[in-house]
Amino acid sequence: MSNVINKKDLAEKLAEEFGCSKKDATAYVQFVFDTVADTLKDNGTVDVFGFGKFSISERAARTGINPATKEKIEIAASKSVKFKASKALKDAVK
Repeated sequence: MSNVINKKDLAEKLAEEFGCSKKDATAYVQFVFDTVADTLKDNGTVDVFGFGKFSISERAARTGINPATKEKIEIAASKSVKFKASKALKDAVK
């Protein structure tokens, strides 16, 4: 297995491990990602024990500088996804 894994790889691994069809495994993987995304869209938190926690981080509006023109610009408030790895995951990758 390579150092990069994508949804297709996850689905194939799931199908192989649990003996289900690749079509079903793909649907299961997509369901998990859709559920995570929908929860985060609703400003929720996804906490996967032993893996980590996904949450929304809000950034306030601020003034920045355009590096090309040195002109001040207003940067709008925004939201981004934050991930905090669990202790078990951190220990596993040491």
